[in-house]
Amino acid sequence: MEDIAGKTFDVVIVGSGPAGLTAALYAARADLNPLVFEGPEPGGQLMQTTDVENYPGYPEGVLGPKMMQDFREQAQRFGADCRYGMVTDIDFGDRPYKLTVDEETELFAKSIIVSTGASAKWLRLDSEQRLRGKGVSACATCDGAFFRDQHVIVVGGGDTAMEEATFLTKFASKVTVLHRRQELRASKALQSRAFNDEKIEFMWDTELKEVLGDEVVDGVEVINNKTREVTTLDDVTGVFIAIGHKPNTDLFKEVLTTDEVGYIKTKGESTATDLEGVFASGDAMDPVYRQAVTAAGTGCRAALDAERFLAEEKVREKVAVGG
Repeated sequence: MEDIAGKTFDVVIVGSGPAGLTAALYAARADLNPLVFEGPEPGGQLMQTTDVENYPGYPEGVLGPKMMQDFREQAQRFGADCRYGMVTDIDFGDRPYKLTVDEETELFAKSIIVSTGASAKWLRLDSEQRLRGKGVSACATCDGAFFRDQHVIVVGGGDTAMEEATFLTKFASKVTVLHRRQELRASKALQSRAFNDEKIEFMWDTELKEVLGDEVVDGVEVINNKTREVTTLDDVTGVFIAIGHKPNTDLFKEVLTTDEVGYIKTKGESTATDLEGVFASGDAMDPVYRQAVTAAGTGCRAALDAERFLAEEKVREKVAVGG
């Protein structure tokens, strides 16, 4: 990356999922020549997704990796510079901010758009990872419609798990919730909805032991953590892991205001953070929706906010020089 070392850029975008690449598209069309660092997961979580059927403009659906390739190519068409590389440090002491990429290349940014996303928490079972996108999912809104009239399980006991389970009843014939404890952590209102839904059943003190199947999910093994009894549910075709998400914001936690989980907080209706010239978009600042289309929308907003910030700064500089 010798060609960018030591240079100053108007906009540097950290992350390359739907938010980051949409921000890159808008910033590029505004002649801001954005530099995008794609991070450890170029394309974000959608690179692990098979069919995407709920993004506008793809009436026949699209593979997640293909959609992110389309996003990238469109941003590059207008001049976005997308690079493999991970921002490993940022010095927020003075503007322009100094960024270090891959622990060695230093460059400067007048504005930064944080689009680092959030990662679903997984159980770390080999079979779970092997069958991700093949019946194992962390997003009922994304994948629930693929399981019409089928038996699916939801792993978890918090608000997310109850929301996922209730949503899945729109499609599945039966939803079994596995919870490792005897009581749920979800809010009383969400618990009540789940308990009163005839399609939802609960297995208490139970954990997922193994996901069965070679190419697709073909059942699960679960274990009661008190009796150690192992049960096979051989009619399960879908597994939804709902034990939470972790925003990828460790790099910014010490300098930007976040909530207790780590999602970056922004000011009012804007994407501005509490640091001048730093904007946040996508799942890094959205603990609620976490959809590709909403992430893209905040990426658009972040680029527009950055463009206005830089334009206003130029006006201030001209006034100062003229004075």
